[in-house]
Amino acid sequence: MTRVLAAACALGTALPAWAAAPVVNKGDTAWMLVATLLVAMMSIPGLALFYGGLVRAKNMLSVLLQVFMIFSVITVLWYLYGYSLAFTEGNAFIGGLDRALLRGIWDPATATFSTAATFSKGVVIPEFVFVAFQGTFAAITCGLIVGSFAERMRFSAVLLFSVLWFTFAYLPIAHMVWFWPGPDAITDAATLAKATSQAGWLWQKGALDFAGGTVVHINAAVAGLVGAFVVGKRIGYGREYMAPHSLTMTMIGASLLWIGWFGFNAGSALEAGDVAALAFVNTMLATAAAAVSWLLGEWVFKGKPSMLGAASGAVAGLVAITPACGYVGPMGGLVIGLVAGLVCLWGVNGLKRMLGADDSLDVFGVHGVGGILGALLTGVFASPNLGGQGIFDYVTNKMSADAYSIGAQVWVQAQAVLTTIVWSTVVALIAYKLVDLTVGLRVPEEQEREGLDITSHGESAYHS
Repeated sequence: MTRVLAAACALGTALPAWAAAPVVNKGDTAWMLVATLLVAMMSIPGLALFYGGLVRAKNMLSVLLQVFMIFSVITVLWYLYGYSLAFTEGNAFIGGLDRALLRGIWDPATATFSTAATFSKGVVIPEFVFVAFQGTFAAITCGLIVGSFAERMRFSAVLLFSVLWFTFAYLPIAHMVWFWPGPDAITDAATLAKATSQAGWLWQKGALDFAGGTVVHINAAVAGLVGAFVVGKRIGYGREYMAPHSLTMTMIGASLLWIGWFGFNAGSALEAGDVAALAFVNTMLATAAAAVSWLLGEWVFKGKPSMLGAASGAVAGLVAITPACGYVGPMGGLVIGLVAGLVCLWGVNGLKRMLGADDSLDVFGVHGVGGILGALLTGVFASPNLGGQGIFDYVTNKMSADAYSIGAQVWVQAQAVLTTIVWSTVVALIAYKLVDLTVGLRVPEEQEREGLDITSHGESAYHS
């Protein structure tokens, strides 16, 4: 069931007679508006508080402001050109500018708004709702990167890098993985072939990414890891005390992320139906399972269970189930969560030591490792023999009669993972170098020691 995020219906493809006038369902629209708000809440305040609590008190406001302003800047760019490049037809790697400045969505001649396809024939939502929903994905993805170079990068450099990476990494990957013309024109093998040829490169290969394992988590984590290497380690890293200043804030942020993630995952069904319910259940179950497995693993290997471990485990579960949530059955989701908790625990400890980078808030250990794991296991547990949804055949409008091959699908998933890693790495390296040549990446040593709140923004998070 290749359910990837749909693009606008109005791409010049004629609809069959039975679907000539699809009607917007108010229930679907209401759900998608709520889902959009939930994803926005994941960034501000969720991600901001989660990250803010993990840094030292002298850098609390700098992280809050970085997340807040990245969300704001990327939202503006999304509406100006981002949506069009990600979700209109161009080539297999990037879209066109038909929807730049959101033109064409409102038709004053007919006084009508355009609609966007879902994953069901004859079912649509207002295109403005789809634009807004996808805009929150773009914004939070760029915000995730901040955690890798927290406490040492210039504010101007953070914003400039975010603009460059969003334009040349996020948009192409989103187009490659998620763009297709929608199901309404697919009636036979010929129309299926045509729709496939118009889709993104990884969509054409059959990559399964329900809500952003590649597009969001691996993409951002790789950019963050590159940044950790390029920017360098924090002054005193490994020698000075750098514990989180407020795990209370981190717990609040993690809880907001968990709640908001239901909009992230279940909203990616684009309808208020059975697949949204499946994604919702998987999100709840996998997250809880990962929190349990991480905490138990920490308890065994470190001797004590910690609140930070529980919160980190929950986020690891959320990340890992993201690409799989609409494809796998609940027991598949449970296994993904249990495995993710333990593997990501290793990611922020053993793997981090092996890499030797100062990934300040363990973005790669959680989002990178969890995203890769989830993307690959999607290919396993999407199998109908393991309770998954299999592959949907839009010609017959039912589940495919062809046998599902776990090995073949995992190979497709691996191609999507590798493509994302290579693309994001190259773009991030170039972007960091350009930013360093223009505004400089890192604050001076004395400013880093004093803290970015005062030196960069003239504010303090706390007053005695």
